[in-house]
Amino acid sequence: MSKVIKQMEMDALRSDFNGVRDAVVLSMKGLDCHLEGSLRATLRKKNIRLKMVKNSLTRRVFNDLGVPIPAESPLWAGPTTFAWGANSIAELSRAIDDELKKSKNSAAYKDKVNIKGALADGQVIGFDLALKMPTREEAIAQLVGMILGPGSAIAGCLTGPISQVASQIQTIAEKTEEAPAAAAE
Repeated sequence: MSKVIKQMEMDALRSDFNGVRDAVVLSMKGLDCHLEGSLRATLRKKNIRLKMVKNSLTRRVFNDLGVPIPAESPLWAGPTTFAWGANSIAELSRAIDDELKKSKNSAAYKDKVNIKGALADGQVIGFDLALKMPTREEAIAQLVGMILGPGSAIAGCLTGPISQVASQIQTIAEKTEEAPAAAAE
């Protein structure tokens, strides 16, 4: 491959992966055109793109984009396909896992599509960890829950004694109203 062709390919990869911080790295071997087309179409409906890449050129592009992945990383072993495009690494990982394990073609994908790992915010992580990570909405909900939990406990501590005092005052007031009414009879 000439230097001009390599540079053109790297420019195309750079434009495709510009801004991509979350991705799942796959190895697809032996898929026929119908299975691969079906996989791509299903994932495209979920706003996920697939791109088979040349490892050496892609490694250079990712280094240029500030996502250094070491040359000895298992992500670069064998044929490499990047999947990216969902709102978060959790959504991306779950969509790919569902397609590979729960779709009608899951038996055909079993030995032909392997997951090498994932990139979460530019860091290499295991796919099992990517599956367990919360989505953006789940993380916000957890954070709000953590903030509101102690707040409600403090509110309970402040209102508890005050409500007891108010209850005792009301009981005393009711007894004093009953006492003159009983004396008048």
